[in-house]
Amino acid sequence: MIYMAREDNGTFLTVAEVAEIMRVSKMTVYRLVHSGELPAVRVGRSFRVHEKAVNEYLDSSFYEAG
Repeated sequence: MIYMAREDNGTFLTVAEVAEIMRVSKMTVYRLVHSGELPAVRVGRSFRVHEKAVNEYLDSSFYEAG
């Protein structure tokens, strides 16, 4: 049986979509995925990152200046 991602569970994003959200290059996203800082699943030759993982990464990356 195949389960599709439901709206309430969020969605999987491409590396290009993650890069656009984070306003970084695709290479930066690939580095985060390969280092394990940003969890991803491999689909064929490409990666997909769950939007929840992106949000958690950004939430944990806040830096208080001053």
